[in-house]
Amino acid sequence: MVRRCLVTFKPFRIFVVGVGFFSLCFLMTSLGGQFSAKRLGDSPFTIRTEVLGGVESRGVLRKISDMLEVILKRMDTLSKLDNSSTSDARRLDELSSAINRFQPAGLVERIQAIAQNVSNMAMRVEQMLQSSMMQGRVLRDGSASQCEVPRDSRFPECPGKVDWMRARWTSDPCYAFYGVDGSDCSFLIYLSEVEWFCPPLPWRNHTSTPTQHTQQTKSPKRQAAFRTDLSVLLDQVGGGKESLSFMKRRIRRLAQQWATAANRLGAKLGQRWRDQKKVLIHVGFLTEESGDVFSPKVLKGGPLGEMVQWADILTALHVLGHNLKISMSVKELQGFLGVPPGRGSCPLTGPLPFDLIYTDYHGLQQMKQHMGLSLKKHKCHIRVIDTFGTEPAYNHEEYATLHGYRTNWGYWNLNARQYMTMFPHTPDNSFMGFVSEELNETEKRSIQQNKVNSMAVVYGKEASMWKLQGKDGFLEILHKYMEVHGTVYYETQRPPEVPAFVKNHGLLPQHELQQLLRKAKLFIGFGFPYEGPAPLEAIANGCIFLQPKFQPPHSSLNHEFFRGKPTSREVFSQHPYAEEYIGRPYVMTVDYNNSLEFDAAVKEIMRTKVEPYLPYEYTCEGMLERVHAYIQNQDFCLPEPPFIPANFSRLGSASGSRVIRPLFVPLPNSTSLGWASNVTAPAAWPPLSSLRLLVSQEGQSCVEACQSAGFICEPAHFRFVNNKEALRGLEVQCEVVDSEINHILPAFSVMRRECSLQREPLLFSCAGHSPKYRRLCPCRDFLRGQVALCRDCL
Repeated sequence: MVRRCLVTFKPFRIFVVGVGFFSLCFLMTSLGGQFSAKRLGDSPFTIRTEVLGGVESRGVLRKISDMLEVILKRMDTLSKLDNSSTSDARRLDELSSAINRFQPAGLVERIQAIAQNVSNMAMRVEQMLQSSMMQGRVLRDGSASQCEVPRDSRFPECPGKVDWMRARWTSDPCYAFYGVDGSDCSFLIYLSEVEWFCPPLPWRNHTSTPTQHTQQTKSPKRQAAFRTDLSVLLDQVGGGKESLSFMKRRIRRLAQQWATAANRLGAKLGQRWRDQKKVLIHVGFLTEESGDVFSPKVLKGGPLGEMVQWADILTALHVLGHNLKISMSVKELQGFLGVPPGRGSCPLTGPLPFDLIYTDYHGLQQMKQHMGLSLKKHKCHIRVIDTFGTEPAYNHEEYATLHGYRTNWGYWNLNARQYMTMFPHTPDNSFMGFVSEELNETEKRSIQQNKVNSMAVVYGKEASMWKLQGKDGFLEILHKYMEVHGTVYYETQRPPEVPAFVKNHGLLPQHELQQLLRKAKLFIGFGFPYEGPAPLEAIANGCIFLQPKFQPPHSSLNHEFFRGKPTSREVFSQHPYAEEYIGRPYVMTVDYNNSLEFDAAVKEIMRTKVEPYLPYEYTCEGMLERVHAYIQNQDFCLPEPPFIPANFSRLGSASGSRVIRPLFVPLPNSTSLGWASNVTAPAAWPPLSSLRLLVSQEGQSCVEACQSAGFICEPAHFRFVNNKEALRGLEVQCEVVDSEINHILPAFSVMRRECSLQREPLLFSCAGHSPKYRRLCPCRDFLRGQVALCRDCL
């Protein structure tokens, strides 16, 4: 072993000699223009400058001399590490003599650049020296075998990461910060104790620094208790920005409703134990580091939907009794995570001090760029608040890059359920939502008595929203029947985009806007903004929402707003949730380009009487119930063991033979299959009692297939139907069954009688579809008014 190390060490010393010799040649060539009669610039290495003199020249000379002396000392140290090769030593002596004889004269001003090059080379030699000394220690201690790269099936990426470190460990100073010095031992120590790609080294002392693999003393679990006092939360939110002031006003306004909801949910859950979680909330889009374009527009008609949702998320987590830390800047984030300042992109070591981190795409990027948070190591704790959703094909970095799904967002390789949306439009994600103010019975009666049948309010606070082509036509029709009101922001004069017959109130505070909506009969949208909270608030205040139908539907393929977003979802109206989950008589979706259809819709609205309506999932209690279920049941840090159907489908008989029983059986009065009641179901959430297995049509996604059958696609159940037993239960004829990496799998081709199973769990996708394949779709039931939860989910 020693002999092999010595052999590998000789070329290294020769390499160091070569580096020194090259630096000498570089220096002499750079000075060549001063020693010859040639014009400056004749040599490709000369620098066009004027000659320095006096003290300044001597200072530069001294710097060069110091750098060369450092190199000589390092080379001298290297020469002492091994005396087995006299020829190598002779080369070092010759180089030393050559450098000592070299006396540069007539230095030029910009030779500072050469000094810097020499300095860099000295640093590189220092790194080489450390590596050589480490190898020397390995030889002396007889521990070379302890640093051989392990081949461990539990850590399949270890050898590749070691190779990467060998080639690139000098690319980031944080590796040296953690003691990496170029030796395999330092690579393995880093990759096992700072990162988690390699197994821990048995000869290392694991008691000093807590890591991913050391046994930590877990703090005892604490039970979460509902809170109704929001004063602590309001202090934590802070101030200094109009966006934060808006969020705090909202929290105060809804405080009583949150308290009532907490009491109701507490009674529903009874004495059930709820773990208290340590939760970090980092609102990335409001940080100065992200540009924060939202805060300055709060009082100028800018978008408020994201602030509405974040205010409600903060309140829900606080009311549920969890231990919160709230960050609105990268500096606060660093403090909460315990990251020393100025450590660049070095990964966070030790255990994460939080059970959960709620952030957004901006915050996720900040964690990667500024925090040194090792997302590979800690990403299972993260929840990303994502308004429009992220589909699995965009989330899987390699797949997205190879198949044209790469965008500026997405590609984080999370479990798709870690993305949490504002509306339940992407079943691959988790539905977080927000709340709308709930009216009591007295308020509802008052609204119905004071409704003005001929009053309409336009959905659009910014003047730009009124620039819709063709709006004058349908507004003129509306004006024939109703008095039209607007809430468009302006500073000095009325926006020219707003027609003269529109009574514009300007931007209204929330309580004044609510009073206006309580009088109006109609709330009309122009097609933008998409999927905001305002239509739900209008419906909750007794309005009917009229919105345009999109033909063709808007998507990232044909509309600038959706371009670059990590979703292929097609939007058929301004507010799909209102159209699909609420519908008539509260919501009417018509073609605004058809004047007859629009005219008929307005007349119908004037004849129709509706009561204020708010879906349960958008009440305070509904949101508390949903967030509680997620926190207590979703755990993406626990590995999901591979589902092996044979372990469940085979049963012993009295004769000793093995009987195969089906896992999936037809459900009564349904075309779908369910989990067999006589087969023990593996632990899962949502539980497998909610599973409804069916087949899509060709070109149909599982979102559409499940929805058409009255169910919801459940991505957590894909792993239980990604097998031959599911194909057999559906009576699919397969001549070939293979496994591939594709976001439409599991699926089969009827024409070719080919069946394909999914090989990459991150690509299980409700959204995927193909005109050539029919998909196996794991659907589930859901609670009325709470689409995020199945009947047995609580």
